[in-house]
Amino acid sequence: MWKRNENLGNRMEVFIDEHHEKHVAKKIEESGDSLYQDGRIHQLEHAGPHVDIPAEETPHFVHEYVEHGLMHHLYEIASILFFLLGAMTIVELVDAHEGFSVITDRIKTTNKVKLLWVIAILTFFFSAALDNLTTSIVMISLLRKLIKDQTTRWFFAGFVIIAANAGGAWSPIGDVTTTMLWIKGQLPDTVTIVQDLFLPSLISVLVPLIIISFTMKGEAERPVQQHGAEHYLNPTTSFERNFIFFLGVAGLLFVPVFKTVTHLPPFMGMMLSLGVIWTATEIMHRSKNKEDRKSLSVISVLSKIDTASVLFFLGILLAVASLQEIGTLIRVAGFLDSSFGGNIYAIDVSIGLLSAVVDNVPLVAAAQGMYPIAETGTAAFESGFGPSGLFWLFLAYCAGTGGSALIIGSAAGVAVMGLEKISFGWYLKKISLLAIAGYLAGAATYYVMFGL
Repeated sequence: MWKRNENLGNRMEVFIDEHHEKHVAKKIEESGDSLYQDGRIHQLEHAGPHVDIPAEETPHFVHEYVEHGLMHHLYEIASILFFLLGAMTIVELVDAHEGFSVITDRIKTTNKVKLLWVIAILTFFFSAALDNLTTSIVMISLLRKLIKDQTTRWFFAGFVIIAANAGGAWSPIGDVTTTMLWIKGQLPDTVTIVQDLFLPSLISVLVPLIIISFTMKGEAERPVQQHGAEHYLNPTTSFERNFIFFLGVAGLLFVPVFKTVTHLPPFMGMMLSLGVIWTATEIMHRSKNKEDRKSLSVISVLSKIDTASVLFFLGILLAVASLQEIGTLIRVAGFLDSSFGGNIYAIDVSIGLLSAVVDNVPLVAAAQGMYPIAETGTAAFESGFGPSGLFWLFLAYCAGTGGSALIIGSAAGVAVMGLEKISFGWYLKKISLLAIAGYLAGAATYYVMFGL
């Protein structure tokens, strides 16, 4: 291969004017070096740990190899981060316009059981269209308007965590782990994700709801109303709130359609949706005064984005990528296979329970590194490791809902813990068993649907 490149270079030099010969020869040399390094990198990636590299080339080669691997992973990670930034901006923009009041203002019941079911189901579907972190924040804000007693509100907050995590699992834009599997090609088919995971995810919410319905009694006392002061201070009209809410939800739901039709990366669809909503808000508020326009603009909303979480994902995904590069994840995959006899259901359930202790983002990223996407016709493909395979679908469910077992096991749980000051021990005592019961019931549902 390299000799052929040298011959090609020699033939090219015949046709080069002598005044440009040195300049072009230098360019050809640089191109040849690049081709050589690419070839050496390819050789190292496919030849295993024992590769013959001359001593004088080692420092330069190691630099090129590390740079090649880093750029490859940065491309994949950046796709996820840009997607999240776009989604978070759209949701914050809707919230800035008080768009969620379209739903919250219509909740009238004070019966605890009925209210709990309404809140849980709303959270479940909100999380599928938004994301579980943002949904949990929005729903806690809602609970403070509906429930005065703190202990009662904590029970509701616990179910917000369960429902938010379950709702995000069956939607490619609802949970960051499902989004990762969707973007990286393990779950490319949006319809399959929804069809196969909706029922198990719903069961994981319904089981805890049914159990708690037998013990929860009474009416929820509402806090003193502020006579609509919040709406009065907000410079948006009822039409503007409704319009931005429905436009924002439509923009988020447009992303899977965009990916399916164009086969382009999902973050491009998210940025397109954000651009449309941005344009709509600028036109809508063009006649308002400067301060009102500023508070409702995308520029203002961007300052409210939780960039710390985005940078956390960046660090976690890069750390997992490094473990993948040095081969650690392959060895862990071998350990799991040997421990569970290659049973994909046992592997996924264990990963889901582990996600209650370890953040589910690195766990899913690790699974993506441990188990490559199998090609059609291979044994791994038949075992469920192909695109939209049983392993990846069940992993999306388990990693998404398993974190509800502990309050620190998911981004939604940590957010609610901080907002409501719920203690780890209280959640462990009052909510954890309900969450585990729902998780196992949903897992059993998936096994009955596809494992028997």
